[in-house]
Amino acid sequence: MTHNTPLSPRPLRHLSEIHRRVMTAAQLKSHGVATAEMNEQCRPGGPWQQLLPGVLLLHPGPPTGEERLHAALMYASRERTPGVPAQPNAGEEHAAPAYPEVMITGLAALTLHGFSATPPLTALDTIDVLVPRMRRLRSAGCARILRTSALPTPRQVTGLPVAPVPRALADAVAELTDASAVRRLLTEAVRGGHCEPASVVRELNQAKLLGRPHVVDAVDSLLAEGRAIAEDRLYAMVHEHGLPDPVWNVDLRLPGGPHLGGLDAYWPEQAVAVELDTRAPRQEEDALRSEYARKRETLERLGITVVHITPKKLRDGTEQQAAVVRTALMAAADRDPAAYVVVLPR
Repeated sequence: MTHNTPLSPRPLRHLSEIHRRVMTAAQLKSHGVATAEMNEQCRPGGPWQQLLPGVLLLHPGPPTGEERLHAALMYASRERTPGVPAQPNAGEEHAAPAYPEVMITGLAALTLHGFSATPPLTALDTIDVLVPRMRRLRSAGCARILRTSALPTPRQVTGLPVAPVPRALADAVAELTDASAVRRLLTEAVRGGHCEPASVVRELNQAKLLGRPHVVDAVDSLLAEGRAIAEDRLYAMVHEHGLPDPVWNVDLRLPGGPHLGGLDAYWPEQAVAVELDTRAPRQEEDALRSEYARKRETLERLGITVVHITPKKLRDGTEQQAAVVRTALMAAADRDPAAYVVVLPR
């Protein structure tokens, strides 16, 4: 054996099924396939085809949705290091490859998250892939490269790195001009329990999309949807955890005096109030925060205990929030009587 003698090719049988169908040129070379042979296999009418620069599909015919996803990730991560995305070790047929610092986003990510308002993977013209801003990489074929200065932590969906729903929504909305399509996506995100409105609006704000009229209209619908769902959860929390019935959706006023603010639930005898904090981070966030803080401080000076609950806490920790309200109600007996206020329907 001379120093020019290639090492024995690594067998392909140890690879998972998807990686016997989609491979990079560098991976094929590591298995002993020469460039000339790749070119011959990819000739017109040949058994292989080039899906993306440096990424080959090892069968004729159209690629499946799964193959396109892996091809896009392979293309986006192939130049990060001299090596290509890590492959399973021998004998680990079902191990997932490593795609460091890249992830599926946009409509493809939402489809993977289970959205019904997005097209199937095979119907998407492009697969959006999120990469670090400094990566030297251009969009090609079905892979559209999106750069970001701060990569979110990906979710693993079917063994693939996928952007969290709020980020995937923002990347999808950035490419959409149809107001009804944007509204459907945002509504499904909240109604389907994928995320809370605040996290969606935060991503849209960071992406500077809230200046687009059709996005603003969809956000207004999103916030209304999120508040309605949060109110339903609050009703359920009170009844399912045996809390006494409050008066719902009321305004408080001082007798003959100013308006003190609206509340979602109020127990007059105990002077305990619950306010759903459904604010979303937008341009006027500071002003909203100040308004919430002023109202809370005013009510507490009058001896009224205000419990703020976010929609996320209601969704993920209903029992804990019920305990907080119950504690406030029980502690009322040890507090000085609250000032008299007028309770009006809101």
